Amino acid sequence: MTWLNRLLAVVLVLLSLGLIWLGGQLLLEGGSPYYLACAFALVAVAWLLWRQLKRALYVYGALWLISLAWSLWESGLAFWPLLGRMGLLTGIGIWLLLPWVRRSLGAKPVTRLSGGLLAGALVALLGGLGWTFWNDRITGGDDLSSLATAPISIRDGEWHHYGNVQAGQRFSPLDQITRANVGALEEAWRFSTGTEPNGQPAAFQTTPLMIDNRLYFCTGYNDVIALDPESGEQIWRFEANADTTGVFGQNCRGVSHFAMPDANAAQSCAARIYTATIDSRLIALDAQTGQPCSGFGEAGEVDLLRGMSKAPPGYYHATSPPTIVSGKLVIGGWVTDGQMVGEPSGVIRAFDAITGELAWAWDMGAPEKTGEPEAGETYTPGTPNSWSVMSADEDLGLVYVPLGNATPDYTGLHRSPEMETYSSSVVALDAATGRPRWHFQTTHHDIWDYDVASQPVLLDLADGRPALLQPTKRGEMFMLDRRTGEAIAQVDELPVATSNAEGNRASPTQPFSVGLPSFEGPRPSERNMWGIALLDQAWCRLKFRQARFDGHLTPLEADRASIVWPGSLGGNNWGSVAIDPGSGIVFVNSSHVINYNRLISRDEADRMGLQPAEIASFESVAGPVPQAGTPYAASVSPFLSPLVAPCIEPPYGLVSAVDLNSGELLWQRPFGTARDSGPLLMPLGIPIPMGVPNIGGAVVTGSGLAFIGATQEHMIRAYDLRTGEEVWHGRLPAGGNATPMTYWSPKSGRQFIVIAAGGHGGILSGYSNELIAYALPQADQTQGDER
Repeated sequence: MTWLNRLLAVVLVLLSLGLIWLGGQLLLEGGSPYYLACAFALVAVAWLLWRQLKRALYVYGALWLISLAWSLWESGLAFWPLLGRMGLLTGIGIWLLLPWVRRSLGAKPVTRLSGGLLAGALVALLGGLGWTFWNDRITGGDDLSSLATAPISIRDGEWHHYGNVQAGQRFSPLDQITRANVGALEEAWRFSTGTEPNGQPAAFQTTPLMIDNRLYFCTGYNDVIALDPESGEQIWRFEANADTTGVFGQNCRGVSHFAMPDANAAQSCAARIYTATIDSRLIALDAQTGQPCSGFGEAGEVDLLRGMSKAPPGYYHATSPPTIVSGKLVIGGWVTDGQMVGEPSGVIRAFDAITGELAWAWDMGAPEKTGEPEAGETYTPGTPNSWSVMSADEDLGLVYVPLGNATPDYTGLHRSPEMETYSSSVVALDAATGRPRWHFQTTHHDIWDYDVASQPVLLDLADGRPALLQPTKRGEMFMLDRRTGEAIAQVDELPVATSNAEGNRASPTQPFSVGLPSFEGPRPSERNMWGIALLDQAWCRLKFRQARFDGHLTPLEADRASIVWPGSLGGNNWGSVAIDPGSGIVFVNSSHVINYNRLISRDEADRMGLQPAEIASFESVAGPVPQAGTPYAASVSPFLSPLVAPCIEPPYGLVSAVDLNSGELLWQRPFGTARDSGPLLMPLGIPIPMGVPNIGGAVVTGSGLAFIGATQEHMIRAYDLRTGEEVWHGRLPAGGNATPMTYWSPKSGRQFIVIAAGGHGGILSGYSNELIAYALPQADQTQGDER
């Protein structure tokens, strides 16, 4: 055992050297003295182990007890903070308690104290693993004795829009799957979209539609597919042959459906499926055959680059389905982040759903011009764009547009008054004319990339007021009167930090939704910096101390990094929220990963060779961005430790429920486990309930269940909407980073839950191209075939 003790001594010396280096700098920055003191104690233990002296056990025991007292003082009894502080030390301590190790050091092999400590540690380890796997089991029931029959109307069993209704509620009244039988859910079928035509993995984040007993969806490269909803068998497939040059995130989150009023059902293109492509085309297809509708645009297509300023390939394209309102297709587009001043326009356009002719354009830089630009002119470059999903209210004649910030994102010196007015806002446009009726700005002078990514959700409150709920990346949820944009839940303008970067001012106040719960996550501090081992925890603490952090909306600087809380993942992202319109309960999934961002002076950017990408790629927006035409480039990244783990302590993802009528937070739970994640990108394989980053949405059903994938973990889950209890989960081939949907199949009298299990490169949740359907087992359900 001598050589093992000396090997441990060497390891402890190496650990202590790292802690001396990091702990010394941390102390000089005004941080905790613990890490430096711990380093010297470990040196003493290493010296005693090398000399094979039993005093090593006593010194280490004293260090462990002092560390425990310090950990409890800093974090209380919270599990994850204690694990980060005490996990490594406890593992070393268990080794030193082993009888043969004690014997080698001249101590009694077993004493009451050492035996009790060792037994307690082993019981805790085995008990913790047992508790983890026990709690990972399916808890919902499998009682199939009483199943709901077919929905009252055909429409109740279908899914017509991205969020089921134009209001974006992600709610279905279907109630066959209940808490009593959800445990019996099983995979009904799965469909693979096949190999990507260009050989590049495409994002598969689609939410299908189910109309007239057909399931319609798109692939990340814009092929459109119709399936039999009972069997998952392909009926037709349209190959879009999309040009993916410069499109680093091939993505199509959904398609749209429109039935021509008073048309003969047998007429060609009487019902249509529309897709907006990653090479900037708007395509209309016959819902029955998948063939292009020749009377729409030119041979079934409209060129979305018409009127746009010239830009490198991929700088402008569409990823979200057009919103159909008043017989028009309203659409925005995605614009490459952070490259240069004058990137393509964020113009919002409406096209006639039958002919494809431009009905109107809202170009905020030229609001008096509602048509296509004259020859030699373009829509105003660089204006805020809308890449996410819009909502609509036919009765009010309004379409609700979530807007991003003006490009480039992290400096605002170049922005016009119109850009400043509408950046990072939700805007209500008149569906007939495209004129703004009202707007509400969620972030003033946005220089943090807090674009409004979530689809606005429309509902009527219990008192009859027509409301709009707008989730944001900031974690603030704003509830407004959708007629006027006035706040229903109280919004206060509160002071925030100001900018120290020359010329890159920040707004002195920002809007906060004090009338509803916030989903921003815990406020970062040195104490809640986290690490799996002491070294990465000390590293995260040091980096935190070296950065600027003044709370909400801390501006970026050129001489040091800034902590951006929440990070650009959110809060809430494009998955938005799902709501039960009857009860007014909203289901919310949120992420809590902060960013570590910095401005880069133009001289430094030039030395780094930062230039706008000639062809956009993941690296051109995920790493340092050039922001050409402004005084600053920017370094943008999540705040991760050297072990590629978030520097802030878990949970990194939560699910919650809020009663919108009272504003009360009903419950909140960690969302997802560490099964498919871990240090150095190595999955742990253990379902430790830590809450993980998530992106995607949920669907709420009439039985009070919420179904959601979204996590870094490859799993779809069902929650009881009123209690927050997880009642079912199903394993996926990759992350279900899409919004699931549900429908009724009259062929078997069953309710299906369908999700695209495509994964997501940004949160490292794997890759798949499979659409998966779940349903209860088939039985004699003859009455389910009747409507």
